[in-house]
Amino acid sequence: MPAEAPSSGEGAEPGAPRERRRRRGRARARTEALLHTLKRSRRVKANDRERNRMHHLNAALDELRSVLPTFPDDTKLTKIETLRFAYNYIWALSETLRLA
Repeated sequence: MPAEAPSSGEGAEPGAPRERRRRRGRARARTEALLHTLKRSRRVKANDRERNRMHHLNAALDELRSVLPTFPDDTKLTKIETLRFAYNYIWALSETLRLA
């Protein structure tokens, strides 16, 4: 009875050359210049996202500072001072309501 040949590459002889599959889509080979351009583009986009995030954070902190009572009025609190002051102010208002 003759031996059957394997239908897939699983039972192939060791050391036999395998057929290389062609890569598609995102896995295609890229030149060094193209990689450099892509990395630069990604970095620029990441920097832009971070800049926008910080602008939104600073705007939110400015809005929070505007509703907190500060003495004197021209004093600008730092970011951490603003958050701590807001926490303590909310706690004090809650205590006032609880005791009233």
